[in-house]
Amino acid sequence: MKSRVQELAESINMSCDEFIGEMRKRGCSEPTALKIWRGDYETYEDFQDNDMNLSNLRKASFVLRVTTGILLPG
Repeated sequence: MKSRVQELAESINMSCDEFIGEMRKRGCSEPTALKIWRGDYETYEDFQDNDMNLSNLRKASFVLRVTTGILLPG
């Protein structure tokens, strides 16, 4: 099953390597960028349980050309 980030990246023809590279340009570490790519931040019970920084999700939304809210699970 693809993560939301992977689906959005696919819609703009962006590979994993391109996504990681763009995230690195914006100061995000490679391990964190990979977690975002895999969608690890999507599964949590309470927002406080989420170990992904909102600023990193903002960076991902900029890279994918969407609003940050699109990345958050419903």
